[in-house]
Amino acid sequence: MTEPRDNELCVAQLTREAFAPFGDLIVAESAAARYAINEGSSIRYHDLARIDTGSEGGRPLLSLFRAQPHTLPFAVRMLERHPLGSQAFIPLDPASRYLVVVAGTDLIPQAFLALRSQGINLRRGVWHHPLLALDQVSDFLVIDRGGPGENCEERVLEREWWVRD
Repeated sequence: MTEPRDNELCVAQLTREAFAPFGDLIVAESAAARYAINEGSSIRYHDLARIDTGSEGGRPLLSLFRAQPHTLPFAVRMLERHPLGSQAFIPLDPASRYLVVVAGTDLIPQAFLALRSQGINLRRGVWHHPLLALDQVSDFLVIDRGGPGENCEERVLEREWWVRD
């Protein structure tokens, strides 16, 4: 790829350290503990993300998202955030790749390429683009907040940001 212009996003590999300001990387290697269960037939990778849903009477909500694939280049024109709870995405298809676009309070986006085995947990209030599957229709297990209150804010960006190959 050539040097990006000022409205292009460089896509970085998704790593625990790079994603830490925005949330948790959900991979077996990041487990707080791991141990054998079920008479040794399984390994439990324990405490992979901090699910935060209790604000203002919320509860954990488990959903399945079926995402249509996006092609690159792709224009990032808006972001959303969930002020009352975290939101976790765990890919269910081992052939899926997806993009994670997040931003700090400055609303300047950053893009990460999530590999097939990587889930993410966005912290409460983190600005992000809605799910961006690549390559094929992809299913994701999603854990977020259900309950009373407005838990989705959207913001149209002042300029487009382009994600390219």
